[in-house]
Amino acid sequence: MNVYDIPRAHGSVDHDDDGRGGTAGVLGTEDFAAEWEAWHRYKDTRLASEHGFLAVTGLHWLSAEPQSFAGVPGIWSTGPEGVVVELDEATELVVDAVVVRGRHLFGIVPERGGVDAVWGDTVIEVAKRGGHDVVRPRHPDHPLRVAFTGTPAYAPDPRWVVTGRYEAFDEPRPITVGASVEGLRHVYDAPGRVVFRLNGRKLSLTAFNGNTPGALTVLFTDETSGVTTYAANRRLEVAAPAPDGSVVLDFNRATNLPCAYTDFATCPLPPAENRLPVAIEAGEKIPHERGPVSRR
Repeated sequence: MNVYDIPRAHGSVDHDDDGRGGTAGVLGTEDFAAEWEAWHRYKDTRLASEHGFLAVTGLHWLSAEPQSFAGVPGIWSTGPEGVVVELDEATELVVDAVVVRGRHLFGIVPERGGVDAVWGDTVIEVAKRGGHDVVRPRHPDHPLRVAFTGTPAYAPDPRWVVTGRYEAFDEPRPITVGASVEGLRHVYDAPGRVVFRLNGRKLSLTAFNGNTPGALTVLFTDETSGVTTYAANRRLEVAAPAPDGSVVLDFNRATNLPCAYTDFATCPLPPAENRLPVAIEAGEKIPHERGPVSRR
């Protein structure tokens, strides 16, 4: 299992988690900055781990027609039984610690779920995104990973830590959003929204389920998007609301999704109402590596 296959709350946003989430305690400027620096190093370390998202070398869409792919052994297809691979006699994969040869049926992969198959030093992710089965190989020697120097970001500043209020909907609302892949759609349940004030303005953000029970994930853009921060989306993890409904939004911990680094991601876009009419000059900036990705 690679570092991005983390158990998620039901209906949570699939964004291949890169960090721990949470909010730094604002005890003093030096402590605040040190805690943020430790969090950011940890987040980048996960992103650039041996089989992290920077190691992905392709995004292959499966169909009923058997296909072979560069950097991946076997012939792949999908159908009523789910994903199938046909391996030649000299090739074997390790799936769930079991060696498999010949024809292997992965079965029906659940939406936003995935299975890892190990082939030498390569991990082959078999997943379902937007109702489509995909294969994504992860090679440790991929140039994008090898050359990674860290994600640029604004200097941490306590003034971007905002207390807001969580307002739960009467019942979760299914919301369809676009994706970094043209034509792909994701559907997530939104349990509520977060209302807050920033620079004297009342703002709100529709929230999805986070990675732990009660936690929230917010996808948004703002007036820095496409200027200093990645244009398509930004992500903020929010700890579970307090008993009185209060929540803390630490925009210093606004992060990029994998699509900010590579074209081989299927990241969701924010709901239309999450386009903030203010400049959030905090959190991660556009990656140095954003650009054409060499294919293997």
